[in-house]
Amino acid sequence: MNLNTIHNIYFVGIGGIGMSALARYFHSNNYNVAGYDKVMSPVTTGLSELGIAIFFDDAIDVIPNEFLDKENSIIVYTPAVPSDHSQLMHFKNKQFKIYKRAEILGEITKNTYCFAVAGTHGKTTTSTILGHILKETGVNATSFLGGISENYNSNLILGGDDISVVEADEFDRSFLQLSPNMACITSMDADHLDIYGASDALEQSFQEFATKVSDTLFVKKGLPLSGITYGIEEGADYNAQNIAIKDGTYFFDVKTPSEIVKNIELNLSGRHNVLNTVVALAMANQYGVTLPAIAKALKSFKGIKRRFNFKIKTEELVLIDDYAHHPTEINAVAEAVRELYPTKKVMAIFQPHLFSRTQDFIDDFARSLAKFDELMLLDIYPAREAPIEGVTSGWLLSKVNLTNKKLLNKADLMTEVPKSQATIIVMIGAGDIGELVDPLTKKLLEKTI
Repeated sequence: MNLNTIHNIYFVGIGGIGMSALARYFHSNNYNVAGYDKVMSPVTTGLSELGIAIFFDDAIDVIPNEFLDKENSIIVYTPAVPSDHSQLMHFKNKQFKIYKRAEILGEITKNTYCFAVAGTHGKTTTSTILGHILKETGVNATSFLGGISENYNSNLILGGDDISVVEADEFDRSFLQLSPNMACITSMDADHLDIYGASDALEQSFQEFATKVSDTLFVKKGLPLSGITYGIEEGADYNAQNIAIKDGTYFFDVKTPSEIVKNIELNLSGRHNVLNTVVALAMANQYGVTLPAIAKALKSFKGIKRRFNFKIKTEELVLIDDYAHHPTEINAVAEAVRELYPTKKVMAIFQPHLFSRTQDFIDDFARSLAKFDELMLLDIYPAREAPIEGVTSGWLLSKVNLTNKKLLNKADLMTEVPKSQATIIVMIGAGDIGELVDPLTKKLLEKTI
């Protein structure tokens, strides 16, 4: 693959969060970019506003002629697109140069100093914090993010061509395509068992990723890997301590192998985000950024959309939106909410993501959802999967040890949620539940007026 000889890049599934970051990157570097996606979304609208042509019909005849020039074009696709997709099949039959998103990202990292953030949880927040630190402290990096940064209103922090920050995604073993110089591994909980089959195979894949890191590897203390460790009050090489919360803001110190930085200010909720911040700090510090400069950059970090975002925050009512879709992530959300609002009644609205994940972790999901006072459960979002017999939200609901629980369809959400006595509402899930957040916010605000 030689990207320097290519003029046209067509993305099949351009609205995906990782795909759209690449589309923005190539568009900013004067490539001719276009693509297909199934539905219009805020992401595709943002790309269209840049002048990128996007088609929502998978017919061949909508593709502009220049992208049908096999010699000067490449096709990038995401595994979320079905293999019988008309455009993708056409490109395969005509023997175009076709690459997965991970292969393109891997090619970019070969030619840069690459910071890679791996782990089953925390990748997006950690990489976005790191990208922000580097940007604010004058390190000219380009960061490819798995979420929309509130600071930049984008999933791409554009910088130079010599340094990159990327999420190292374990799904489909994509992270083995990367060439990381410095990396971290935040967690290795079982996930994506539809791909790996067993947790041992997933762990082995992380071990293989670790061997690809050429300079420095940071690992969450307690993981079965060798590297510089980080943690919270557990004697790690980079160790957060003296944590305090004031008006929803975290304050803490970080002890490094050589010094201590005191009173770091973080405007994110949850101890899991303190962990994410510590390893982003560690990576930037190891690269040569001073601790005072890092602390100053962190004060201006605003977070990521759909990562514990406050949509309503009043004395009477709080609505939080979060992308959590694995039991460990739901536990982290529940703990963060309880830490902030220990005496309030909390309702979770959850949309399970994938039939296979629901089946693999059904009991863990039931335990994590039981940590809330009330549950409204939506149908499973299938994403790339066909249904699995017997795997339903009703099955999950039956296992949740809560008195106040209900199965709802999306249409009934707007009428049922306002009836609740809960004053803290958390919307969680990685599917299209995000599209319901703004309408529900509006409905709840009308109720409080």
